[in-house]
Amino acid sequence: MLKKGIAVFMVLCAFGFGAQATAQGVKIGVVSMPRLLDQSPQAKDAMQVLQSEFEPRQRAIQELTVKLKGLEDRLKKDGPVMSDEERRKSERDLRDQQRDLTRRQNEFVEDLNVARSEQLGKLNRDLLIQVQEYAKSAGYDLIVGDGVLYASGAVDITAGVLERL
Repeated sequence: MLKKGIAVFMVLCAFGFGAQATAQGVKIGVVSMPRLLDQSPQAKDAMQVLQSEFEPRQRAIQELTVKLKGLEDRLKKDGPVMSDEERRKSERDLRDQQRDLTRRQNEFVEDLNVARSEQLGKLNRDLLIQVQEYAKSAGYDLIVGDGVLYASGAVDITAGVLERL
């Protein structure tokens, strides 16, 4: 909360002293980080890495789900004609496999979230470096991102940063 307050204060100061800053030749730009995260080639590469890493596990979970559905259907259909022992064994096997499926699904989601967070953190760091390098090479004095209350299209440099990416 304090960080956002400081950021908003800095932006307000920058825009509040806009006439003075313009008179001194200060160049201000705005970057849309959500747009960079959505459209940059690095973001697309990161999503592809995640997909290729987790797709086999996701497929295995889907196959196990189909298999369990078949076992459940078979138990419903053949259960009345099975012996008590055979039915109990089938029910136990089904419950064990359902627990295994639930465990695998939970592990998959946790692993995917951790990997996604790691990729997103790395991507954010890389994009920030690219924005800083672009701003320096283009002669910007101030670049703002999240927390902007107003920005005209004239100060949005996201397209230039995307081209550089």
